Amino acid sequence: MCKDCGCSITVEQVHEHHGHEEHSHEHQKAHEHLHHNPQLNDTKTISVIQKILDKNDQEAEHNRDHFNKKGILGINLMSSPGSGKTTLLEYMADVADFKFGVVEGDLETNRDADRLIAKGIPASQIQTGSACHLDAFMVHKGLHDIPLDEIDVCFVENVGNLVCPASYDVGTHLNIVLVSVPEGEDKIAKYPVMFRQADLILITKTDLLPYFKYDIEAEKAEARRIKPSVDILEVNVNDIDSVKAVSDWIEFKRKMRA
Repeated sequence: MCKDCGCSITVEQVHEHHGHEEHSHEHQKAHEHLHHNPQLNDTKTISVIQKILDKNDQEAEHNRDHFNKKGILGINLMSSPGSGKTTLLEYMADVADFKFGVVEGDLETNRDADRLIAKGIPASQIQTGSACHLDAFMVHKGLHDIPLDEIDVCFVENVGNLVCPASYDVGTHLNIVLVSVPEGEDKIAKYPVMFRQADLILITKTDLLPYFKYDIEAEKAEARRIKPSVDILEVNVNDIDSVKAVSDWIEFKRKMRA
């Protein structure tokens, strides 16, 4: 269930979370309200939504407990489609001083998880169907297929989307948000909720700067206007030092939590 757009409300979620036909009926009603009347301020609909959000937050804490007990740093990796999340992880496998696994989220296919596994990275694919983000329950399911005793960091590579994932706690400790040069100069200003949640912003595909109208310093300033304390790194996977800078940032954060 997504409190921003209602896109992934399903009857099955209500059965799983609540186990009562009454909740199923209310959840289906909320689904219809949100899709046909997205601005409707219906008290009963909001009540159903809040119940599911509360359940998600409880499961997120459960996921965080898993990470904490294993000494694992959990990182939610978010961006629009095509900004380079999977590619960054592939390259990071060659330079990181820590071992990591990935819970991979996409609407369909196992392609990204297969790419990571081919690099020797433990990965679990979650296919969300129509849902535009991962929730804590999906992530918990994916964690069962990750060898937590063998890793130091667990990435949750969220579904490509600059809206819904920002509103959902999946049980990680940090948020990294990617925005790529080909996406244009307006993404940070247009999607402030996502970037306000970021602990680190990665401006990716910087090797393409000569071919796009993109004022990178202005984008950094916009990001820091939205969140003054945010860290920002430029990334170009053809420059392995820039990838290493990302892994060093993560290693620093990991050691701070140890």
